[in-house]
Amino acid sequence: MATTGILQKPKMSFWQIFNMSFGFLGIQFGFALQTGNASSILQTFGADVEHLSWFWLAAPISGMIIQPIIGHYSDRTWNRLGRRRPYFLTGAILSGLALFFMPNSSLLAALIPPIVVGAGMLMIMDASFNVAMEPFRALVADNLPDSQHTTGFSMQTCLIGVGAVVGSWLPYVFANWWGVAKTADPGIVPNNLLYSFYIGGAVLIASIVWTVIRTKEYPPEEYAKFHEPEAEEKVKRSGIGEIFHDLATMPKTMKQLGVVQFFSWFALFSMWVFTTPAIADHVYHLKANDTSSVAYNNAGNWVGVLFGVYNAVSAIYALLLPKIVSKTSRKKTHAFSLTMGGIGLISIFFIQNDYLLILPMVGIGLAWGSILAMPYAILASSIPARKIGVYMGIFNFFITFPQIVNGVIGGPIVKYIYNNHAIYALVIAGVFMFLAAISVLFVEDGKKIQIIETPGANLQL
Repeated sequence: MATTGILQKPKMSFWQIFNMSFGFLGIQFGFALQTGNASSILQTFGADVEHLSWFWLAAPISGMIIQPIIGHYSDRTWNRLGRRRPYFLTGAILSGLALFFMPNSSLLAALIPPIVVGAGMLMIMDASFNVAMEPFRALVADNLPDSQHTTGFSMQTCLIGVGAVVGSWLPYVFANWWGVAKTADPGIVPNNLLYSFYIGGAVLIASIVWTVIRTKEYPPEEYAKFHEPEAEEKVKRSGIGEIFHDLATMPKTMKQLGVVQFFSWFALFSMWVFTTPAIADHVYHLKANDTSSVAYNNAGNWVGVLFGVYNAVSAIYALLLPKIVSKTSRKKTHAFSLTMGGIGLISIFFIQNDYLLILPMVGIGLAWGSILAMPYAILASSIPARKIGVYMGIFNFFITFPQIVNGVIGGPIVKYIYNNHAIYALVIAGVFMFLAAISVLFVEDGKKIQIIETPGANLQL
């Protein structure tokens, strides 16, 4: 029974949560195409393997800057489209355009080096993904009661997995099932990747539009009914000043989760950047400068399939997470999942058969599914309601900072310490997953989840 007199948000139905999260399917469709193919595209345009991590710095840097700003202003926005929807609709349109243009960077070779255009499109794409993603996280916390936070973020993770599977496998399907060319002249992106990026852009925009049309948001006056009034701050700050103040005064649970996120995302960044060159070298036994042969393109396409496998596992696992959490706890569930991811990453070193590489993807999929749900479910229960957007954005610091660190040092380490054998970057990524699993056990997750039903207010269309 409630003791404060504050109304509890009504539970949402399965289809309401599905519609609210559906846009994430498109975002991850595009993100999967980027993570699975950006390295090979940049290598096609002339990037050396030791420089790949530097190009990938565009993602965390743009996220570190953009997400807190978007979160801060979306907390204060209300117009005809709502509070969060104007932002992820804008991000979707920009992301879709970047997906159309990135693989076509060579068309401007007469004016600008393709590698410059490709890197620029990667930066625009990352910035746009960040504009679209942050408000989606906040929307779940806005619309769902505490008792459905795990369900809401798990639904997002499931749809992320579905979108990522299709996005990861599409280049392989075009090349091996439909006979679309998977090789091209040096410096030109093959047609199977071109067509995949075109479809990815269209799906991303369409799925976001679906969520915008099919999801409502609580108007400010109704939203206030579900939260205790918070004391107004005596010192008024500018937008950026307030973001820095919120960063300095973040809840303890958020700081503890930051350690977990650092280890987790350092590992993920290594996996996304170095899996293609690692598999090409370690399994296909190709030289580091071989980026246009049939074997190299086979390796790149197979990495896309492998990434699709771990995303498929994460989609299924996400549906099981609420049940697993109810039997154990969010911390234990996340620790187990991260441990399985560490085992998966390290085991790649011991595999020489490309089909056996599917096995490590199972463990990585368990980790990925949990990483996309558990930290946000814990966080959503520990931050002030009126600052959900900005704190979700600030939380992205703990995702972007480890990627920036990895991006700066990862390439030189691969070149000078690993002698261009990128497989060792994946082994170290597995070690970092283990460190994340240990650190999550020290996170305080003491928020009592309320399950009180609330008549009246609803978000039905």
